[in-house]
Amino acid sequence: MKLTKKRVVLFLLFIFPLICFLILSTGKNNFTKLPVATANVIDVSTIDVAKTFKGNISVVCFLGEDMEANQGGFFNLNEKIYKKFIEYNNFQIIAIYPEGKEQEAKQIEQKISAFTDMVKWNFIPGSKEDIIALHNSFNSNDKLINLYTFKAFLVDKNGDLRARADDKENKHRETAGYNMNSVADLNKIMKDDILVLYYEYYASFKDKNENKAERKEMGL
Repeated sequence: MKLTKKRVVLFLLFIFPLICFLILSTGKNNFTKLPVATANVIDVSTIDVAKTFKGNISVVCFLGEDMEANQGGFFNLNEKIYKKFIEYNNFQIIAIYPEGKEQEAKQIEQKISAFTDMVKWNFIPGSKEDIIALHNSFNSNDKLINLYTFKAFLVDKNGDLRARADDKENKHRETAGYNMNSVADLNKIMKDDILVLYYEYYASFKDKNENKAERKEMGL
């Protein structure tokens, strides 16, 4: 069969990723789970009763009092993370900002919405005390400056903060959080970590179904 450019492109775009997925999905527990950095962080429902971390994979960011000065990081988060996972089930971005800054938050939301569907972006106002309490519950080494941090955080369906145990590529990187100002940090690290978390849930779901099938066959 003649190896044409069209066939090569087809292989790289569709067939090769499928082969990789099948190899991964045929084994059990053959991947490294993303460690729990902090268990049971404060749920976002303490700030907005209509929202929750439970049952969702949440990316959390703190917009601060000067959102315009920090907007570059939010655009990076939208481009490199949100657009990648908008079609994934139970994915959301939680953007916390101080009460009284609704107009500034609306402006940031409008700017981002010019490039994407905002259905899974959640802009939530909170009191200074609630914002500090939520951030403190992450036990991260970074500090809020004017209720802002350049870090984005990953919270799983159980309400646990997830992060790498170490970063072999960058020994100086603080692992509990991802630098929104760094395209490399978002694109190479956070994106991979979210994919690992989704595969972790997929593998758990697959194992449960297999166990149910085995029990059914045994008449249990």
